[in-house]
Amino acid sequence: MTRVLHTGDTHIGYQQYHSPERRADFLAAFETVIDDAIEMDVDAVVHAGDLFHDRRPDLPDLMGTLSALRELNAAGVPFLAVVGNHESTRGGQWLDLFERLGFATRLGNDPIAIGSTAFYGLDHVPKSRRDDLDYDFTRPSDSDLDIEPAHHVLVGHGLFTPFAHANWETETVLAESTIDFDAVLLGDNHAPGIERVDDVWVTYCGSTERASASETDERGYNIVQFDADDPAPAGVDIRRKSLPTREFVFVTVDLEPGEGAERVRERVGQHDLADAVVIVEITGDGGAVTPGEIESVALDTGALIARVTDRREIETETELSVSFADPDAAVDERIEELGLSAAALDIDDAVRSPDIADTNLRETVKSRLTDQIENDPAALAPPERDNSDSSEATDESDSDADDAAASDAVADAEGDVDDAVDRDDAPDAVDRDDAPDAVDRDEGDNAESDTDDGELSTMEDFL
Repeated sequence: MTRVLHTGDTHIGYQQYHSPERRADFLAAFETVIDDAIEMDVDAVVHAGDLFHDRRPDLPDLMGTLSALRELNAAGVPFLAVVGNHESTRGGQWLDLFERLGFATRLGNDPIAIGSTAFYGLDHVPKSRRDDLDYDFTRPSDSDLDIEPAHHVLVGHGLFTPFAHANWETETVLAESTIDFDAVLLGDNHAPGIERVDDVWVTYCGSTERASASETDERGYNIVQFDADDPAPAGVDIRRKSLPTREFVFVTVDLEPGEGAERVRERVGQHDLADAVVIVEITGDGGAVTPGEIESVALDTGALIARVTDRREIETETELSVSFADPDAAVDERIEELGLSAAALDIDDAVRSPDIADTNLRETVKSRLTDQIENDPAALAPPERDNSDSSEATDESDSDADDAAASDAVADAEGDVDDAVDRDDAPDAVDRDDAPDAVDRDEGDNAESDTDDGELSTMEDFL
C-alpha cells in the first residue's frame, strides 16, 4: 500500500492584490500542507508544479520554502515534484537546487519508487514545443529499481483533457508513452477534478490558495492511495481534503431600477468582513455606483482587501476615439532614438528574430559579439550624432549607454526568451476568467521580473 499527498499550484511568492498579507498566505498554505503530510505520515508529498509564482522568488519565500522542506525531510517524508510554467527557467531550476540540498526529488523519465509504486515526471512544456515530445519513459526493468512496481504514476503540469481550458491531449500522452500508467496526477488547473480516461485515473489537486476571484470553491489537496494487491482502476483511491485559508467573501448585487450605491452598501454590510478578501459584483439595471466608495465601506468594516466589479454597461453621452500605434514601428523608432552601436543593433535583431531557436539564442549572440570584437571593433562604437551642440560629456555618456545596452542584451537574452515563451503559451487560462485579477497578476509579475536578474544568475551559478 502506497499513500501520497498530491498537491500543486502553491504559487509561493504571489503578492495578490499587491498585498503583503496575501503573499504570506500563499506560503502559509504550503506550510499547512507540509504539516498535514507529516501528521498523516504519508509515504510522500507529490507536487505537480508551480511551487513558486515566479521564476525569481524573493529570499523570504525561498527561506520559508526551504524551512518547510527541511521539516518534511526530517520526518522522513520524500518530496517529489515537477517544474511548472510559472517557475521554469532556461537554466537550472529551483527544484534542482532543492534536490542538491537533499530536500526534494525532481521527477522525470526515470522511475522513482515509493513503496510499490513508480512515479515519473513531465515538466510543463510550451504548446509550441509539444510536437517534439516522444514520451519515452524508462521501464522499471531497465532502471535501477530493485522491485517490479504494482502501479505506475505520471505527475505532470499543464492543461490536459478532458478538463476545462485544455490544450494538451491526455489520450495522446497515454497512447505514446512507453509506460502503461495507472494514474496521472496533475497541476496547472486551479480547479480540482477527477476523470477517467479509459482505465486511467486523471486528477487535478487544485491550488492551495485562491489565485483569482474566480476560484470560489474551497482550496485543498488530494490523498491518493495505491493498493499493491489490486490493479487499476479499482486499486487507486483518490480523496479530497480541504485547507483552511483566508476567507473570501463574494457579494453579488443585482440592482433593480432606482437602486444604487445605498443598496450595494446594505448588501455588503450583511456579511462578516473581518480580515477577509471581499469581492463585490454588481449587475442589474440600477443607477451608477462608484467602486471606490464601496471598497472604502468594506475596508472600514474590517476587510483586508476589497474589489468591486460593475458588470453593467453604463450608457454615456461621451464618444471616445481610440487609435493604436504600430508596435513594431514604435520599437524601431525608440531604438533609433537610443543611438545604439552596430553591435548593439545586431544583438537586438538576434533577440527579436523568430528564425533563431530559443536553445541557440545565447550561443548566437555570443558568437556574433565575439566576431565583431575580433574582426570589426568599429561596430562597437556609437554612431555619430548630428546634433553639433552635444557636449563631450554627453558623447561619453551615450557611449557608456551603448556599451551597457550591449551588455544588458547579452545578459538578458535568456530572460527575454523565457518571458516570450510564457506569453506565447498563455499558461493561466484558468485565471484569465477574472479580468481584475489578471491585471493585478500581470502588474505584479512585470514589477518583479525587471529587478531580480541577479538572483537568477546567482542560483544558476550555484548549480
